[in-house]
Amino acid sequence: MARVTAIRRYPVKAMEGESLASVAVDRRGLVGDRGLAVLDADGMFAAGKRGSRWMPHEEVLAYAARTVDDAVVVSRGDRAWSAGDPALDAELSAAAGEPLRVVAEPADAERPFFDSSPVSVVGTATLDWCRTELGVDADPRRLRVNLVIETDEPFVEETWIGSALVAGAARLRATKRNARCRVIDLAQNGVTETARFLKPLGERRDACVAVYCEVVEPGEIRLGDPVLPPRRPVRG
Repeated sequence: MARVTAIRRYPVKAMEGESLASVAVDRRGLVGDRGLAVLDADGMFAAGKRGSRWMPHEEVLAYAARTVDDAVVVSRGDRAWSAGDPALDAELSAAAGEPLRVVAEPADAERPFFDSSPVSVVGTATLDWCRTELGVDADPRRLRVNLVIETDEPFVEETWIGSALVAGAARLRATKRNARCRVIDLAQNGVTETARFLKPLGERRDACVAVYCEVVEPGEIRLGDPVLPPRRPVRG
């Protein structure tokens, strides 16, 4: 039976995340995931890529965020700041060479801080395939996924798209493949080396690995919880 082998949450978008033994999932996604983000003066997300919502500020990737009680603490080396502290904004602005600030996702936000969907999932067999076939380290932290699920078939999670799966006490619906960007090649999220991941992934898998999910029913997910994927139709 498939099981949850890793849970990752990212209290501040683009920063290093935290590994959890359990997490509550509500309608929005993992509670506390990407609830904060770093914005520039134009309201663009500071990130490792450029796009309609993002500006490349790789400096932000060097910081880590973790949840302590009900607060978010951001650290770099032996220094730490509470999210909301003006000193943190000053630190990030100095690192980037332009004004940056940490903000919380508004309760009435039309577009959440997620890039696409609230929960991302990858299977261990998919990661193994990437290591073997692409010759990359395929550390799941490069993919910034929320859940790593034990699987025995590469990319089996893509066959779940359009269907619901049970993970612990939560039910998720897989919605689409996760198209990757240059961030997976960067040293970030606790991975200290760069990689050549994106180009061969693009050549072999349309640059897609992992799947996005939406929340059907909230609930708690714990390490080791069983994952019940959709049943495949019987062929006969």
